[in-house]
Amino acid sequence: PLLKKSLELLQKNIYSLWANPLKPSNKNHELTTNKQTLKQLTHRDLKNKQQKFPISIVCDAIRTPENIGMCFRVAESFGAEKIFLHESSPFIENTKVVKTARNTFNQIECEFYSDFDKKIIILKQLGYTIIGIEITDKSINIQDFNFKNYEKIALILGSERNGISNVSLTDFTIAIPMYGRNS
Repeated sequence: PLLKKSLELLQKNIYSLWANPLKPSNKNHELTTNKQTLKQLTHRDLKNKQQKFPISIVCDAIRTPENIGMCFRVAESFGAEKIFLHESSPFIENTKVVKTARNTFNQIECEFYSDFDKKIIILKQLGYTIIGIEITDKSINIQDFNFKNYEKIALILGSERNGISNVSLTDFTIAIPMYGRNS
């Protein structure tokens, strides 16, 4: 019953938005709905507390330039310390990486590795908890995992086609619930 009510409310709100779309009201990027006016902010309007967290991202043989660029953007926006890329991954000489990363590759440290297993073993020796973003029979939903319990974290992102090459090296696997068809 609660789920049904929630879905009905969501459907009603989506229909309301469709029936009464947001309309730019002026050149100050204000959006007007039938109930309120919202001013769209720019990055200059926000005073972010810029800081780094003891989180590193390990990209396990990710080959798509746009995905590498997006890894940089997400890592930088969440304050990750470092990204590790496989030596076969595209980097800043690739225009698609540059376009997608939007200059964040200049704001986050990057290191290349040649052997995934060795890199993970070294990170473990340095005190990192190794967390794979992967769907396994032991995966914990991301909302249920308490990241604050771990001092240093290395998040492993697997390749587009094969996932994490050696998931047995992880301390945990975290699943991001998917609600669409293409997971």
